[in-house]
Amino acid sequence: MANIQKRGESQYQADIRRKGYPRQIETFETKGDAEKWVRDQESKMDKGVFRDLRVVADTTLGDALDRYMDEVVPTKAPGGQRNERNRIRLLKKHPLASRLLTTLHASDFAKYRNERMGQVGSANTVRLELALLSHLYTIGKKEWGWPLDHALKDVKRPSPPEGRERRLVGDEEARLLESAVSAKDVQEPIWLLASIRLALATGMRACELLSVAWDQVDLMNGVVKLTKARNGSKRAVGLNLEAVRVLRGLPSKGDRVIPGYYETGKLDADFKAARKSAGIVDLVFHDLRHEAASRFAPYMMPQELAKIMGWKTLQMAMRYYNPSAQELASKMRQVEAARSGLPAPTLLAASNAAEPRQPEVTSELHGAYFRLADSLPDNVIHVEFSRTPAAVGSAARSA
Repeated sequence: MANIQKRGESQYQADIRRKGYPRQIETFETKGDAEKWVRDQESKMDKGVFRDLRVVADTTLGDALDRYMDEVVPTKAPGGQRNERNRIRLLKKHPLASRLLTTLHASDFAKYRNERMGQVGSANTVRLELALLSHLYTIGKKEWGWPLDHALKDVKRPSPPEGRERRLVGDEEARLLESAVSAKDVQEPIWLLASIRLALATGMRACELLSVAWDQVDLMNGVVKLTKARNGSKRAVGLNLEAVRVLRGLPSKGDRVIPGYYETGKLDADFKAARKSAGIVDLVFHDLRHEAASRFAPYMMPQELAKIMGWKTLQMAMRYYNPSAQELASKMRQVEAARSGLPAPTLLAASNAAEPRQPEVTSELHGAYFRLADSLPDNVIHVEFSRTPAAVGSAARSA
């Protein structure tokens, strides 16, 4: 039973009372709007699809994002929390954030998608923002008791961009390592050098490298145990001899292996400075993970590579394994040689997987000088500090 009463100048109150349903009261400016609302609510009751929206009647999208920030983001992997918070702050500045949840529809988010694509031009950026909003609705419906339709369910996401295929070529690795310790704009040269070498040796993501604590490192068994990786899963990362050499040569300053950086932004800034100094174009730190995967892939089964790199699907192995045309040609020649019983011919050009030249001797670091010695027992990298260049020369002669 529904009742509509005039409550004042241009104000009509609709009151629906039906057995088995909570009482519904809503106020409208015109009687026609009130009657339309009554028909809509009673039709939903008749069809058994009625939902009591009073739970979220006064909740805006901004309010929901605040709750998501407080309750959901802290449960995600540490490496992704910072990015999620930044996306939420950005979303809260949009006019949609001031809208009530009950007034938002798929068309509103489709309009937001088109607007953002015009602003940022990055399909991946917009896709991740819509993914956050979609998860917000999923959590709201399943855990917070929102009586809402999933407004993002039917909104088409921008197609993800093709995976990057940038790898180190020629002597880029040697130039990058040298610039890591010599470029004047690099703020943390020792830690940048270590981060680059560990990324190439292990394939770990930047956020994973920066979160590793010494109690997670088992040099005896050659393993780093990531308690919570970027994708939320626990993972054990194997350490090759290069990774062990780097870790043994690092000074222990606190609990973290790489204490020079507390977040990836500063690491990226130093990496950019080193890359610029080395004259390298279009290379980001995450490309080192691609490089590591491409170096591992020829010697591993896909499932082994996925386990080491922390991928949940084998399709990721195809995305991250980026062999050069020369490497593929070399593989073809190996197959041909194996079938014919002849030695595999070698290619004249140098391979991407060639052993890199390590940075050499003296570089100035904050008024000190250091020496990398590879002739120590167990191939341990030793870092020696002194106040004058002369001391370095003397140490080099004594070695």
